[in-house]
Amino acid sequence: MAYRSRSEHRPWGEQLFGGLTLAAALAILVLAVLLGYILADAAQPAMHKFGWRFLVTSRWDPVHEVFGALPVIYGTIVSSFLALLLALPLSLGIAIYLAELAPLWLRVPLSFLVELLAAIPSVVYGLWGLFVLVPWVRDSVEPFLARYLGFLPFFRGPFYGVGMLAAGFILAIMILPTISSISREVLLAVPNSQREALLALGATRWETIRLAVLPYGRQGILGAVILGLGRALGETMAVTMVIGNRAEISVSLFAFGQTMASLIVNEFSEAFSAIHTAVLLEVGLILFLITLTLNILARLLVWRVAKGMEGASGQ
Repeated sequence: MAYRSRSEHRPWGEQLFGGLTLAAALAILVLAVLLGYILADAAQPAMHKFGWRFLVTSRWDPVHEVFGALPVIYGTIVSSFLALLLALPLSLGIAIYLAELAPLWLRVPLSFLVELLAAIPSVVYGLWGLFVLVPWVRDSVEPFLARYLGFLPFFRGPFYGVGMLAAGFILAIMILPTISSISREVLLAVPNSQREALLALGATRWETIRLAVLPYGRQGILGAVILGLGRALGETMAVTMVIGNRAEISVSLFAFGQTMASLIVNEFSEAFSAIHTAVLLEVGLILFLITLTLNILARLLVWRVAKGMEGASGQ
């Protein structure tokens, strides 16, 4: 009897459903490709005129049509990684407490409050940052850092309040619920057998979390960090309101800065020439490629970690 494929045995309704779900999955890939193509096509005039110099020069002069994106690329990367540096320890602490240490009556309401932070509009974060966070940073945080860490170039300069440090704080608050909520779900998914095995060997509660729970869930935690970093890279309104919006490169975290997203939102409506519009679209393309590259590299890292864990378990 001739061999018939598995799909021939399936009812037509199941085959139709499978085709629709496959099309929905491929639509995401097609959408990403189309988005990149449209941005690249619209940015062609700027790419032809400035070439690679656009990525390594700092002058931004719309009047004379001279543009360089290095300061906004620098501001995007520094503010995002500063936010990650501030948010990651606190997010992991929240996740560990909610998953491992919190009493049952407190877990649900506290988890709801943490997730509720993610639903607050970014413009509300920006207003709060402008009227509450910025004065606190100017009057308390920056003088403290300058007094005790002023020997480092990161904490020198006048105290404006607005600047890279304020942007890092506001982004850290915004990505905190994303990282902590996903990390909590990952830790809750760790099998109890992992905890019981180490506790049976006489380990303390902290040793169990450090040696059994966190290593088992590190792939999911890395995914949570990636999602948080992705939001920080693309955040617009809140950062625009507190970063100072001056395209310059400074080692000091007290100085003004600008991100790619804040540059686009500030200047897109005021672009008075075709090359200016093309330049802003090229900035959007760069932001798109940076985000895409980070996610690809992180996926490769997750794959390597998963492969290493499989190899260890097979020995």
